[in-house]
Amino acid sequence: MTIAATVKSYIEGKGVAYEVIAHPATGSSHETAEAAHVDEGHLAKAVILKDNDGVIMVVVPGDAWVKLSAVKKELDREMVLAEEDDAAGYFPDCDAGAIPPLGPAYGIETLMDRTLTSLASVYFESGDHRSLIKVSSDDFIQLLSGVRVGYFFEEG
Repeated sequence: MTIAATVKSYIEGKGVAYEVIAHPATGSSHETAEAAHVDEGHLAKAVILKDNDGVIMVVVPGDAWVKLSAVKKELDREMVLAEEDDAAGYFPDCDAGAIPPLGPAYGIETLMDRTLTSLASVYFESGDHRSLIKVSSDDFIQLLSGVRVGYFFEEG
């Protein structure tokens, strides 16, 4: 169970209480939710999009897909899904595919789906494929303070 150093430093720097939930190794947010016995809709998933100007992170529930048209409307940019190899370069202390939805911790412009703000607890990747971090919704909002909030997903 390893929390990425950037994630740990960022969370603790914000004074946020958190719980680490260990689970068997997984390869997708769906598998992670099942392995950790967590409702997939309470899992905050980071999706990395790119264009010629760089990358952004969109944070949506684990059971959702990013709605590119909503992102375009918000940013006035034509974004596409980044390849896993492209995304990995922005998260040097994380395992590939285990990206924490904390764009500000990594200096990445971030959009957060509003539905995540109404949950009692939010779970998210810690930077590896074997542990989740659990925080209260209020604390998750604090971790992502200053990011754009809107409706950015469609049902998966």
